[in-house]
Amino acid sequence: MSHQKIAPDVKLGANVRIFDFVNLYGCEIGDNSKIGAFIEIQKGARIGRNCKISSHTFICEGVTIEDNCFIGHNVTFINDKYPRSVNESGQLQTEEDWVCVPTLVKQGASVGSSATILCGITIGENAIVGAGSVVTKDVPANTVVAGNPARILKKQ
Repeated sequence: MSHQKIAPDVKLGANVRIFDFVNLYGCEIGDNSKIGAFIEIQKGARIGRNCKISSHTFICEGVTIEDNCFIGHNVTFINDKYPRSVNESGQLQTEEDWVCVPTLVKQGASVGSSATILCGITIGENAIVGAGSVVTKDVPANTVVAGNPARILKKQ
């Protein structure tokens, strides 16, 4: 018995490895990427080639992760700056009631376990985000950031 929910609209590259307890729909995953257990990747999200997405991670609509990236365990991406359950009329929100704010993780970047990545930011090429960090603004290429909020620790 499989414990995977992979919608028919998911675009999978060659040699993608997917473990159990995943929920994938409307997303793209590039060649040779590895998707760990207990992961959700939503519609419109894009994962590049040769990426490792570790268990318990949430990748929402609007997130693009380029090639050769590492995403640690329990990483959470956010795509809404002002989330609400209901609209001004008191009805549950629909896609028309909010704006998806995109996030970009550039080639070769690594995001440590339990980091939270707010929307509308770019994590630069080969940057490293330390475990447990809360990223609230762009991370320059070739830098190491950590903390809450994440701050530059050093340039590589």
